[in-house]
Amino acid sequence: MSPDPRRSGLDRRVLEWMREPRWSYSEKRFEELALELFAFQFEHCEIYRRFCEGRSQTPNNVKTWRQIPAVPTSAFKEVELRCFPAEETAHCFRTSGTSTDVRGTLYLDTLEHYEASLLPTFRRFMFPEFRLLGDRATMRILAPSQIEQPDSSLSHMFGVVLDALGEPGSDFDVKNGELLFDRVLTVLVESAASEVPITLCGTAFAFVHLIDHMGQRGVLIGLPSASRIMETGGFKGRSREVPRTELYAELKRVLGIPAERIVNQYGMTELGSQFYDSVICGPSEPRRKLGPPWARVVIVDPETGHEAATGQVGSIVVVDLANTGSVLSLQTGDLGRAVLDGFEVIGREPGADTRGCSIGADEIFGGESP
Repeated sequence: MSPDPRRSGLDRRVLEWMREPRWSYSEKRFEELALELFAFQFEHCEIYRRFCEGRSQTPNNVKTWRQIPAVPTSAFKEVELRCFPAEETAHCFRTSGTSTDVRGTLYLDTLEHYEASLLPTFRRFMFPEFRLLGDRATMRILAPSQIEQPDSSLSHMFGVVLDALGEPGSDFDVKNGELLFDRVLTVLVESAASEVPITLCGTAFAFVHLIDHMGQRGVLIGLPSASRIMETGGFKGRSREVPRTELYAELKRVLGIPAERIVNQYGMTELGSQFYDSVICGPSEPRRKLGPPWARVVIVDPETGHEAATGQVGSIVVVDLANTGSVLSLQTGDLGRAVLDGFEVIGREPGADTRGCSIGADEIFGGESP
């Protein structure tokens, strides 16, 4: 089947924005692309069209990106939200879950947008000091590789990041479902001895289990000051809940990495773009989540459906141009509030399904259900 020229044009313009060497936060550009993409998805995804018509929100009366109907992420467990024929599916990402859970699925006819979005975003918020495209860092990933978990968007992201930004010797440290503690500790000791900074990435509960293991071994390591951590997936596992402040304090104690060098990433399977804490790129500013110019977040009052007042807790809605083949506006099921030009995540909405790769990590690495 020949490519849809309308979709091809939208893809080209979105990718051009993602690949520009300097980011430009253009509201006009975002508005135009978002409305055009909404009209395309309304036309080509019957399920989404019925959803929008049921809310009397169609391309005829939606005049701004903030009015584009947001689909709950839970819908990805029930229906196939795609704007292309099923036979053109090139890859699927699935949400974390146990063997008995119904898992949400994102169907993709290309990985180009996902990869084009994640790399400049990761560089900007994890390595703002990088000036050349060839700059690299020593990285260890406390998660399975995309070979072991091909349907994990997080594993795929880490694989792309390692290929593009990892120094030789960078690698995944979860093999066959096992976190290789001895190998991780050997690498960390070598980093401390050589004073070569290291970047550790993984789910929050992978770090919890690393801390537990180091405690059992009585090991403390002082990593070089330029080292950093990226953690994701939340602070609640199958076995227990660890507050962020407690986790960060323990990471500083056992690894010597302070909270201002620890970045929480906010992302989900259903999104093509991710958001990151601002602490490394803006160390003197309040901690908040920031994302790329081609994605927007709005905090919505759950009772009125309108944008929440500044500082008010509400539902997090993400509008992401990277989602050209599915739906661009998603209601995440998370609660948050606006902070300056970004936002902070408060927790899950009441009644929302429990989700997150940290729960899966806790289960894999030995946590037990309460």
